[in-house]
Amino acid sequence: MTDQRDPTEPLSGPKEIGALAHLYRGEVYRSTIWRQRLDMTTNWAVLTTGVALSITFATAESSPLPMVLAGLMTVMFLILEARRYRYFNVWRFRARMLELAVYVPLLRGEGAEIRVDRGHVLSDDYESPQFRISFARAIGKRLRRNYGYLFATQGAAYFGKIAIHPTEAQTWAEFIDRAHIGPIPGGLAFAIGVGFHIGWIAIAILTRREDRRDKSVVADQLS
Repeated sequence: MTDQRDPTEPLSGPKEIGALAHLYRGEVYRSTIWRQRLDMTTNWAVLTTGVALSITFATAESSPLPMVLAGLMTVMFLILEARRYRYFNVWRFRARMLELAVYVPLLRGEGAEIRVDRGHVLSDDYESPQFRISFARAIGKRLRRNYGYLFATQGAAYFGKIAIHPTEAQTWAEFIDRAHIGPIPGGLAFAIGVGFHIGWIAIAILTRREDRRDKSVVADQLS
């Protein structure tokens, strides 16, 4: 005898709920693993910045170049972490949807079942997996959470270094001249540095506005 149950009927029953419990455990595990990978790249960036600070301010004659190299390394870590964050967000979305669809009704005493509207969101995601946010928004999120503070620290350290070492700069021209990096004149190096910091601040602000305008189910469930 075939099952005549309406396919739009809410999912319920011990077998189905047991399967969802195992699915939820798996999604939480995967999101935890990717969360640890995010922390790993952040730790690398923090360690690189710390080493660069130690070398740069070791003596008055030390070059500020290590801070520039640390900034470049931090950009690489940011790109890597943004990519990892997009994967993390996939597993977090699925775990969050399972919590809202199954565990919230269960805790409210409404019974363990998954409503059709939320079930479609999950089934569609499993059938056609996709990233939940763009790479640019992932960059912006990591800037606002961690990397913005690192870039600000690196920028302040670099400008502080050329301002006080080997002696305190007496004029603006002397300050700019000290900003030179090898064959790159100080004025150009200073302009590149300022442009870089303006750029990451702009990305953080613009992607924040985009996050606020996002009215998709992803933003609603993960806010």
